[in-house]
Amino acid sequence: MTAESRPDGVRLTLLTHPATDALATTAFPQDEPLLPAGVRAARDAAGRLAGFRSAAWRCGPALRCRQTVAALGGTGVTIDDGLDECDFGHWRGRTLDELAAADPSGLEAWLTDPDAAPHGGESVRDLLYRATKWLDEVGTGPVRTVAVTHASIVKAVLVVALNAPPSAFWRLDVAPLTRTDLSGRPGAWTVRRTAERLRSDAE
Repeated sequence: MTAESRPDGVRLTLLTHPATDALATTAFPQDEPLLPAGVRAARDAAGRLAGFRSAAWRCGPALRCRQTVAALGGTGVTIDDGLDECDFGHWRGRTLDELAAADPSGLEAWLTDPDAAPHGGESVRDLLYRATKWLDEVGTGPVRTVAVTHASIVKAVLVVALNAPPSAFWRLDVAPLTRTDLSGRPGAWTVRRTAERLRSDAE
C-alpha cells in the first residue's frame, strides 16, 4: 500500500540513535559507535516498537544508526544516505569548547546563519534542502515507514514539515533515543509527536 491509497497519506516515525561519546562530550560526531549503555537502552525499548515490524524500515549509513536499528529489531532495513548526519566537514571530532577557542567567528556563524558552512560541509540550508527531498521521496512510498537517524535530520524534517524559517533549526531540541511522528504527503505534513523518549517496557 502506498500513500496515494490512503486519505491521510504516509505515516512516518523518526527514531534518533542513543548516546555516543560525541554526544557526551558535545563534539561534532564522527562515525563512532554507540556507548554500551546506549545499545542496552535501545534493546530495552525494542518492545515498544513491536507493532512496527511490518513497516518499511530505513536507516542512516552511520555505524551508530545501524547499531540502533539492530538493537531495536528492525527487519528488511534499507540503508538510506538521505538520513546521514549533517556533514560537519573538518569540525568532525572537535568539541564546541575547542571551536569556541579556535574559530569563534566560524562557530558563531554556524549557530546563527543558515547559509554558513565554515567547516566546509553542509550549511543548515543545505540540510533543509536534503530533508525536503527526502520527505518528498518518503511521502510517495510505503504507507508506514520507520527511519533511524540523527537529531540533526529530525530537526531538519520538522522545520520543513512545519514550513518554519531556517532559524527554527537552532530552536529545536531533539534528544537521543526519541520518537517523532508525522503523517501526510509531500508538501502537506502534520507533526503528531515530537522527540518523545523511548522507554523500556519496565518503565
